[in-house]
Amino acid sequence: MIQALKNLFGIGPKVNFNELIGQGAIIIDVRTKGEFQSGHIKGSINIPLDNLQNNLSKIKKDKCIVVCCASGMRSASAKSILKSRGFNEVHNGGGWMSLQNKIR
Repeated sequence: MIQALKNLFGIGPKVNFNELIGQGAIIIDVRTKGEFQSGHIKGSINIPLDNLQNNLSKIKKDKCIVVCCASGMRSASAKSILKSRGFNEVHNGGGWMSLQNKIR
């Protein structure tokens, strides 16, 4: 049970997001279009969580993916969806502002 919660919320070994981005990981921001337009990480792709399953063909399965949102809740759901659809390397970056500070 505890491990399941850790997996859901991306709690576990520390991930070096700066390194992942430097190696070509893509950032998918799963907030709404309006939220994304009010501020986002440069170079990130906006695919709202509600539209994620309909846009899986736009994402390469062999790429490392970092998902983010406002707080980490929607990105945890996005990570779960992507993992269940065969995307192997998916990381929950949590809130976009926090993630932005980690990749500078």
